[in-house]
Parts: sequence; C-alpha cells; structure tokens
Amino acid sequence: MTQTVTEVLTAATDSVMVINDINTKGANSIYAGSSNDIEGNVVASTWTQAEINDMVQRNVDHLELILAYTDPDVVGDSSDKSSYTDAIATGNTYITDNS
Repeated sequence: MTQTVTEVLTAATDSVMVINDINTKGANSIYAGSSNDIEGNVVASTWTQAEINDMVQRNVDHLELILAYTDPDVVGDSSDKSSYTDAIATGNTYITDNS
C-alpha cells in the first residue's frame, strides 16, 4: 500500500517533536533519556551530550530524507513544510551549540 504525501509528512511529525523537545528541555527531555520519578519530578538523563546529539542528528537526517521523497512526491508537493524545515534548522543549531 502506497502512502500519500500527507501520511508521510504526518509520520515525520514525530521527528519534529523530538527535535523541538530536546532543543527546549535538553537532557530533561524524555527523548534524551530522562524520566519521571514516582512523584512526577524529572530525573535527568544519564545520556552523554554526544548521545543526545546523535538522537537529534538521526531525526534531522530522517526529516531531510522525507523532504526529498519523490514517491510519494513530497518534494514537489505544495504543502506547507515549514515545521519540518524549521526543525531541521533547530536540530542543526542545537548540535552545533552543544558539541
């Protein structure tokens, strides 16, 4: 079953969420390995900054790949892709600032 452009972009939204959450919360992001204790307090990640940067990079790479799809034709579709391109820029800046 072939996916539509909308389905592909909807699935890519997870990567946008990961990048933006890590950018905002850093090691306190659940996507960077943090968790909550029994009282709901954030327990900071035990991940190294390099591991967090790798997570961000994988999601940036995923978004770049998705935006280059030609089947379905994501690259030629006129949908607003600014949330994806903004997340790529945010992720790249986060990695640069935290290297």
